[in-house]
Amino acid sequence: MGTGAVLAALWLLMSGLYKPLVLGLGAASVLLVVYVLYRMDEVDGDRVHIEIRPLAALAYFGWLLVEIAKSNWAVTKVVLSPSMPIGQHMFSVPYNQRTDLGQVIYANSITLTPGTLTVETDVGFFLVHALSYAPEDMGALADMDARVAAIEKSEAA
Repeated sequence: MGTGAVLAALWLLMSGLYKPLVLGLGAASVLLVVYVLYRMDEVDGDRVHIEIRPLAALAYFGWLLVEIAKSNWAVTKVVLSPSMPIGQHMFSVPYNQRTDLGQVIYANSITLTPGTLTVETDVGFFLVHALSYAPEDMGALADMDARVAAIEKSEAA
């Protein structure tokens, strides 16, 4: 029920058209997607439980946008520098997220930050490639890890 309401709201917001034909096609699309999701759940029973704190997540994503802008500027300086001071490095980054969703958010946050890429995941750590590695990058990644872990709901909640 909630999925259908969210899909219908997104359809209405993104279409911007409120003519009967468009509304009918939108309703048909939403019903079809909800039916397919229901059938998929019957087959595998696999569900993703979203266990994050919404306001903390919004604050994190705002912080992440600022970090992406700062990293973008740093990568631009490296690329435009005549000496190309590139110090590529592959290294392991531990993570503290307890949910799959938290791990995905953290790994994608690393990849979204220009100059870094999460290459591989394993139990307890990610393998990361950095375009211009410095030892203080580990501190910045530990800060990002703590911020992502903070948006997850606690075990007691």
